[in-house]
Amino acid sequence: MRLTQINLQPYFGGGEVYTAFLSRALAVLGVQTRLLVHPRASFWKQLNLPETIQIEEVPEARRLREFIGAEDHWLLSHGPMPTLPLTARAEYLITAVAHMPVQGRNPSVFAGHDMIFPVSAWVKDGLLAAGIPTWPQPLYGLANLDPLLTNKDEPIFKTSRYDWDRRKFRDEVGRMLEPMIAPLLPRRELRRHPGLTLGIVSRLTPIKQFPLLFSILAPILARYPEINLEIFGSGGYASVRDLSRSLQPLGKHARFWGHQQNVCAIYGQLDYLMSGLPEKEALGLNIIEAQACNLPVLAPCAPPFTETIVDGLTGHFYRDPRQDEGMDFARLIDQLRHAETRLQPAAAHAHLRQFSFEAFVERLQPVVSWAKDHF
Repeated sequence: MRLTQINLQPYFGGGEVYTAFLSRALAVLGVQTRLLVHPRASFWKQLNLPETIQIEEVPEARRLREFIGAEDHWLLSHGPMPTLPLTARAEYLITAVAHMPVQGRNPSVFAGHDMIFPVSAWVKDGLLAAGIPTWPQPLYGLANLDPLLTNKDEPIFKTSRYDWDRRKFRDEVGRMLEPMIAPLLPRRELRRHPGLTLGIVSRLTPIKQFPLLFSILAPILARYPEINLEIFGSGGYASVRDLSRSLQPLGKHARFWGHQQNVCAIYGQLDYLMSGLPEKEALGLNIIEAQACNLPVLAPCAPPFTETIVDGLTGHFYRDPRQDEGMDFARLIDQLRHAETRLQPAAAHAHLRQFSFEAFVERLQPVVSWAKDHF
């Protein structure tokens, strides 16, 4: 049996991290894997993929069918399967990993699939409610911390906060101008400010809803000059612009550092990680990573965060600020300002084990057995 994975995303994010550790787990289970990728996705060679995996670039999505042969019995797409392979359902086992909840979206994108694998119970519930064939157990992700990038003392330098979209003229101009301007600017190294340091460690995408979240929370944080917010990650022009506007009340106490590879070094500079808003989020690999690095998380009390955080043990929940204008968050921040100790999430061994590579392989074993039964 050979599995062909399809991930045609040109940008790096949680789905691509998931694809990498899924490929490693499949290799442990003896599954031969081929990966079809976007030609502009240059990051795959940096993701510690198994040596046995075969990576092929698909020049255009509409030509995908040309890259799928008769020996590719099991097809697994990250996100909904592109239309063309669906026209050949009788020849293949058509499956997909759902990296986004269908709640609030059109679930028909998963029509015609033989099975969908949800990454959380929140995603699973939405798929089942829509009548989609859904694997019964969530395939939770894991803390994918690169052992080659675990030096907490490594310096952190500012990089671009933008993921330029080459389909847009404005972004293409910015992409060309930014490398010309960057050498003229001083190289900024992260130096932690005194006080309480909160952090965002995430791609700055619309599903996180950071601009909406901080339009409510930034005025609250601005009451306390000893609180700082450090943002690690990049995003599209509009996402970064909107987040910058929402953070204006914080002034110099909010700083952008761009995409960073050594997340262990980043988590070591923070007191708490902040999630985005919940309902468009599928799981939150950054939340799992932070806890594995002994960094507690602050998040609204709602799924999927209630699946990945233990309140009072690995993080703190607060009421969704859209419901109370941030009053419960203000209470929590005041509590944390006066706390003499911080939570130690790394001590929650039973909780963290479910997000380990070993546990992921265990969850994947029945999936592989199910797929083999179809041949």
